[in-house]
Amino acid sequence: MVVACVTVYVKKEQVDDFIQASIENHKGAIREPGNLRFDMLQCKDDPTRFLFYEAYESEAASAAHKQTPHYLKWRETVQDWMARPREGVTHHVICPKSREQW
Repeated sequence: MVVACVTVYVKKEQVDDFIQASIENHKGAIREPGNLRFDMLQCKDDPTRFLFYEAYESEAASAAHKQTPHYLKWRETVQDWMARPREGVTHHVICPKSREQW
């Protein structure tokens, strides 16, 4: 299993549009066969800062996400709304190991 934590800083005037586009990406991501979680969080103290918590069964499933139509549409739609490039950090899952615990 693999988890990616992606931080995105959005231009203030684009926050609402970014949220709507990201919700559509979320809806597609949670339907992917290898997806375990796809959480979208907005910082309480900085509403222009978002965190995506993405958990996949494998590196291959994570890579496949980046080829899906909903992700490609999201990436193209939001690229000009970002205040700076997104920051992603990938993690290996220690626990839970069982899919049923997700």
